[in-house]
Amino acid sequence: MEKYDAVLKLLLEAAQSNLNFADVKEHMYEIPVGVSNRHIHLSQADVNSLFGEGYQLTKSKDLSQPGQYACKETVTICGPKGAIEKVRILGPVRSKTQVEVLTGDSFKLGTVSQARLSGNLQGTPGITLIGPKGSVQTTEGLIVAQRHIHMTIEDAKRFGVHDGQMVSIQINGPRGGIYNNVVVRANDASALECHIDTEEANAMSLNSLSKITITK
Repeated sequence: MEKYDAVLKLLLEAAQSNLNFADVKEHMYEIPVGVSNRHIHLSQADVNSLFGEGYQLTKSKDLSQPGQYACKETVTICGPKGAIEKVRILGPVRSKTQVEVLTGDSFKLGTVSQARLSGNLQGTPGITLIGPKGSVQTTEGLIVAQRHIHMTIEDAKRFGVHDGQMVSIQINGPRGGIYNNVVVRANDASALECHIDTEEANAMSLNSLSKITITK
């Protein structure tokens, strides 16, 4: 039902703004963009070590994905060659700590970070985290986020894709182009959004108001 409501809304907008059918069809398949900077997901055990036993993270603002939010708390991440301060924590807590950095951060930290999907941490390097009450040396969990698209199962049917599929996305504009190796993450706990990091966004002049299309 929501899909048809969205189509009707686009048709109404088209009638009001003199868009033709081709324009409506194009808008139907546009996907909003979410740009992510470096951030951390913590386990409760690591929250306790960094902020004190039983500490509860403080929500600062909700994020686009249902149930996800930015926290007021930050920590410092340290590698063999350097450190980055005030790295934002995202909630809620997870079963395992995951640190998502930019490719350029790896040079400053002196680490080798692999492009991985969230939660796929086996074989990834660890990193040192420093909080106001203590520090943690993780054994794994340092990644560069693999670009991906969140969508519902119904969205996936509309776009003709499936969960886990690797697609390409088209980016328009003066610095536009195509990004390959974009993973579809389809489940009914998601909101439609393409997630890329700030380096990828800057390379093609994308921001939170941008939209992309899947080219497969």
